[in-house]
Amino acid sequence: MRQTGFVNLFSYFCTRIKTKIMNSKKPLILISNDDGYHSNGIRTLVSFLSDFADIVVCAPEAARSGFSCAFSVVDYLLLKRRHNIPDCEVWSCTGTPVDCVKLALDQIFTGRKPDLILGGINHGDNSSVNNHYSGTMGIAYEGCMKYIPSIAFSSCDYDPGADLSYLRGYVRRIVSKVLAEGLPKGVCLNVNFPKAEPFAGLKVCRMGFGSWTNEVVTCRHPRGFDYYWMTGHYRNDEPEATDTDRWALEHGYVAVTPTKIDVTDFEALGRMKTWETL
Repeated sequence: MRQTGFVNLFSYFCTRIKTKIMNSKKPLILISNDDGYHSNGIRTLVSFLSDFADIVVCAPEAARSGFSCAFSVVDYLLLKRRHNIPDCEVWSCTGTPVDCVKLALDQIFTGRKPDLILGGINHGDNSSVNNHYSGTMGIAYEGCMKYIPSIAFSSCDYDPGADLSYLRGYVRRIVSKVLAEGLPKGVCLNVNFPKAEPFAGLKVCRMGFGSWTNEVVTCRHPRGFDYYWMTGHYRNDEPEATDTDRWALEHGYVAVTPTKIDVTDFEALGRMKTWETL
């Protein structure tokens, strides 16, 4: 009986959301993150946009940083209705950020696709090679693979309680631009903000090459075995380059990096055509 009641309640909420979505003339935006549905960043992002868009949040029930494009293939998933953010529908999911997007599109947005999918605002820098590890970028990649314009927003302020209200102007302008003009097929945006304003402006730039060093800390457990923490220090491997996201952030610019799903290296592809005679 309890399970039947839960299913009926879930169906009720989904039906209510679908009715609202189908009848609305506003842009429809799905927001997720990798810091959890309760995070300051996602609440702030909703507050920036809820006056002109219908918003549905589906985000992990707890932090899932570093999950990139991972999704669940072993464990079952649960969705739970939440009420912690005003002016939008909020659901938590027991899975990864990508699970959240997949479930939302399948279970909630059955009558109308979102006009836009957003990840963030992440509490931490996702520029350079960080974008490959980022669950926030995983959200944008997943949306992009579903042919929905998608943007990941991240702040270089790692404080989970940081006041991010100063990002409002640029977030609204970037979102409005993408809603009006769309994005090329197979392209999503990785947007990173410096830790503090005033900003020097906005730079559309490429991903900078970098690497992480000293990534493993070994500790000795009192019971006699070793255990490990993943940590590390970022190293900029192009310190002289002035056209990268790292340079932009270090000089006070908002960094916008168009990012492609197609990871084919076409230059190498042309050179390696001779391999076909092997």
